[in-house]
Order: sequence, then structure tokens, then C-alpha cells
Amino acid sequence: MKELHAIVFGKVQGVWFRAWTIDLAREQSVAGWVRNTPEGNVEIVGQADTEHLNNFLERLHHGPPLARVTRIESSWKKATTQFSHFELRR
Repeated sequence: MKELHAIVFGKVQGVWFRAWTIDLAREQSVAGWVRNTPEGNVEIVGQADTEHLNNFLERLHHGPPLARVTRIESSWKKATTQFSHFELRR
């Protein structure tokens, strides 16, 4: 089980990015969470096998129709704790 930590930059708040990410995570069998940051970005932690996380990350680069993703900073590690589902954090 791998864990992806990503910060998504661009026009990603107020455009349904978090709700879209939750749907995408469930579609890709990714567990974890998503939240807005005070800086105007979106932070995501996802856990799954490498193939599902690669697909998830690739789709994050595009985002929902109203979003404009300019870049994503991501890091990978072995999952040390395990999430049972994907959720919105505040």
C-alpha cells in the first residue's frame, strides 16, 4: 500500500474540486482525504496500490471543468496508517 501526498495549485477553490476529488477517489479505489488550505490550494492524501494512485494523480492534473490546475507538488511513501474510505476534511 502506497500513500500519495499532493498539493494542487491554481484555481481549485470554489470550483467543486474537493467534491470532484472525492468522486474520483471512490472511482479509483483510493482511501484518504481532501481539504482546502488557507493559501488557496487543495491538499490531498490518498492510499491505494501504485497503479490506482498513478491514475488518480494523472486525473488530478485536469480537475473538474471549472478548475484550472497550474501545478501539483506530490510526494510518495509507504502507508504507515490505513484509511478505510475517502473523506472531506475541514
